[in-house]
Amino acid sequence: MHVTLPVNRARWCDLDWIVDLLTATIVPTSLGAWLVPDERRRPAVIAAVARIWTEHALLFGDAFLLRDGTAATVWFHRYRPIPPPPRYDERLDDASGEHAVRFRRVDHILAARRPVEAHNHLAFLAAPPDADRAGQAAAVLAGSHRYMDNLGLPTYAEVHRSDDIRLYRRLGYRSRHRLTRPDGQAMNVLWRPPSPVRSGPDPGPVRRHDPGRPPAPARTVVMVDAHMPS
Repeated sequence: MHVTLPVNRARWCDLDWIVDLLTATIVPTSLGAWLVPDERRRPAVIAAVARIWTEHALLFGDAFLLRDGTAATVWFHRYRPIPPPPRYDERLDDASGEHAVRFRRVDHILAARRPVEAHNHLAFLAAPPDADRAGQAAAVLAGSHRYMDNLGLPTYAEVHRSDDIRLYRRLGYRSRHRLTRPDGQAMNVLWRPPSPVRSGPDPGPVRRHDPGRPPAPARTVVMVDAHMPS
């Protein structure tokens, strides 16, 4: 039976679009404000740091986009320890300047509690706030699972938005523990056991934004679930 998935697997040429989605998702959050208190600089800094990690995910994981380009997920395949991005410290300093210490604090907190067993790590759910966000987030996450479940591994996710918890639970995630971020806000860490493999096509490479669709507003990238994997 042929199954059409709502997502496409991203290619390197989709990097800018994914970064834009991530930026638009994270900049308005309390975490984004804590990472970069300067509101004017925040989008550019978040975008630059998110680009580092999205590039790394395309080498050591996967990314998926809704077919209409309105939401994305970014994953790391943690079958074994993943090295940091090349020249990470230097690049982080260049990207974030005096804010680098804050990004490193978030990174260290998340890395210290990450599971050691093999798993797929949902690093980012990029679904910018708008009237259709709930549906877009549900569609891109469920569609991504249809591909990732073929790998037969559990899924780990760090969820920064409390209003997303119901969606994750509906898709089979369960609480693993809670963390307190450096900004004082609680964060839920979730675990999803492997799901039975369903027949279906490889989502295949994602196509660049449809020229017939109105362009999304200019966005920068933000590292929300941006644990800055290490």
